[in-house]
Amino acid sequence: MSGNPYSGAVALLSVLDTYILTAIWVLAIPVGGWAFVHALTCRPDAFTAAEKLTKPAWLAITGIGLALLVICRGPYAEGAFFWIAALCAELVYLVDVRPSLIEVQGGRR
Repeated sequence: MSGNPYSGAVALLSVLDTYILTAIWVLAIPVGGWAFVHALTCRPDAFTAAEKLTKPAWLAITGIGLALLVICRGPYAEGAFFWIAALCAELVYLVDVRPSLIEVQGGRR
């Protein structure tokens, strides 16, 4: 009996890991664009009324996040940590700030 009986499963998981991380990275780019465009189209006073950071601050956060998502060339390129941090920033905007802005502006979700 030669070889490890689990080597095939480990190789499959390694390939699956690559596909999943690449899919997350590819899907993160339009999510970042959506967050940036939403921040761009909201009124500046809505940010302060919602007790969030100012509009220029969120434009900088989402814009830099989007740039990092585009610049980093996938999950295994150098600087992969940066696209993960950028995705987290974009998701914080979409999950926390965006609903507050919609509520303050009297819109529907």
